[in-house]
Amino acid sequence: MSTKKTALITGGAKGIGAAICRTLAENGFNLAINYNSSYSEACSLKKELSTLTNVEIFKCDVSCSAQVKEMFSEINNHFGGVDILVNNAGIAQQALFTDITDSMWEKMLSTNLSGAFYCCREALPYMINQKSGKIINIASMWGEVGASVEVHYSAAKAGLIGLTKALAKEVGLSGITVNAVSPGVIQTDMLSSFSEEDKACLKEETPLNRLGTVQDIAKAVGFLASDSADFITGQVVSVNGGFVI
Repeated sequence: MSTKKTALITGGAKGIGAAICRTLAENGFNLAINYNSSYSEACSLKKELSTLTNVEIFKCDVSCSAQVKEMFSEINNHFGGVDILVNNAGIAQQALFTDITDSMWEKMLSTNLSGAFYCCREALPYMINQKSGKIINIASMWGEVGASVEVHYSAAKAGLIGLTKALAKEVGLSGITVNAVSPGVIQTDMLSSFSEEDKACLKEETPLNRLGTVQDIAKAVGFLASDSADFITGQVVSVNGGFVI
């Protein structure tokens, strides 16, 4: 077992998650990379980052509490515990409110909100025992202000922001910080359904006149995971180029 701190990044195999993994590896953390369906991407990322630090990949659907419990058991056996938890796993979907079915609603909330709850619940006993730890939840600007045609997504991310603030108050005395990073429009697979015209409109709506990159989000997570952020908790760090102010 290593004396280095270990970071678990859920949904870490690609997109924002993979960028976070790269940043935290460069910052000297051991990496536990969670994936659900992106096995080949997870293997490739493990191979890439193993030159920098200790890396292991763990398959788990975070919306299933039993799988989350099993994943943490494996991580604890391999690394000894999770010092930094990044709840990044999530799904997005656009649908008219009247078209959202029960299963669409439940899948959105179980992945984007319940998954973070399950992971926090498993991570906290170790963190409380250590009297230290950092939890970083990847929210969304739509969780702050709501998005038309994304009511279920907005509701899940708003719930994640509420979880962040409430949990920060509860675990602060144990030396644990809980914060959220709230991305704006970021160039990932989630934008693949958008036309070039749509993307140009989003860029125009952003005061900094560009779309965000995965590195923009990863840098914010890297800061919150560092000692420099030890007196920051319960905050929502909005990384959106001024789209929401």
